Amino acid sequence: MALEPVAQLPLAFLGLGAMGRPMAGNLVRKGFAVRGYDLRPESRSAFAAAGGTAAGSVAEAAAGAGTLVLMVVNAAQAEAALFADGALAALAPQAAVILMATCPPDAVAQLAARVEATGRRFVDAPVSGGVVGAEGASLTIMAAADPEVLATVRPVLDALGTRVFHVGTRAGQGATVKAVNQLLCGVHIAAAAEALSLAEKVGVDLAVVLEILSGSSAASWMLRDRGPRMLEAEPRITSAVDIFVKDLGIVLEAGRDQKAAMPLASLAHQLFLATSGRGDGGADDSQVIRSYRMLNGAG
Repeated sequence: MALEPVAQLPLAFLGLGAMGRPMAGNLVRKGFAVRGYDLRPESRSAFAAAGGTAAGSVAEAAAGAGTLVLMVVNAAQAEAALFADGALAALAPQAAVILMATCPPDAVAQLAARVEATGRRFVDAPVSGGVVGAEGASLTIMAAADPEVLATVRPVLDALGTRVFHVGTRAGQGATVKAVNQLLCGVHIAAAAEALSLAEKVGVDLAVVLEILSGSSAASWMLRDRGPRMLEAEPRITSAVDIFVKDLGIVLEAGRDQKAAMPLASLAHQLFLATSGRGDGGADDSQVIRSYRMLNGAG
């Protein structure tokens, strides 16, 4: 049976944080009728100032909506919003739930089963690109869903990202691809920090070293992006240390579930965890270099 269109119904957006608010704002600018909710009143006010409709509760945001986007912190928040706070029950009967937060694959699959048991649809669609990608509507989106279901929400995804990949048909497959992505990102950041901390220890000009490395076979996107910020004392925060504490934890959980050894991911996780443990969890993730400075007696 063909799926009923829901594009004409309101869109609910839960989670108006550093990434969620610009994402919801982009949907508003592209013509979607968006009702947004966040626990923080200031985030709701900022969304309303950007042209969206700020809801007073999760259920109010979801009432009669044809699409629900979840850009919350973790799977526990997604579960609470959907079930304990009444979002799922408030949605239109054939609404689509799009989970865009980074969550463990098994948790995503369990959430999808509960959503689909009510007749609603589920799209597992985590994103990559950070705050910059959210602001510029240039996110990379890794979507897993039945092709027919994906087609119904494609306009929403296209409004948020420039690269939308259909990575599988089962919920959890998108989350797995995101875990693979975060494994490499976290390890690359830690490796860049280790290299620059060695150069710093020797006393060479870090700006010159960074220029050399960025144009050599040792270069990586993360080195070119995070390297300059490693040279700053307090760089702009585009992705916090604690994001990688969480995401590399998810990577390791996925590895345990599949009995896959990941020693490099484990070490990188420990470095981010140590940085957070010293009170720098809210700092830009490039500041994992502070852990190396402490190890080297320079911090």
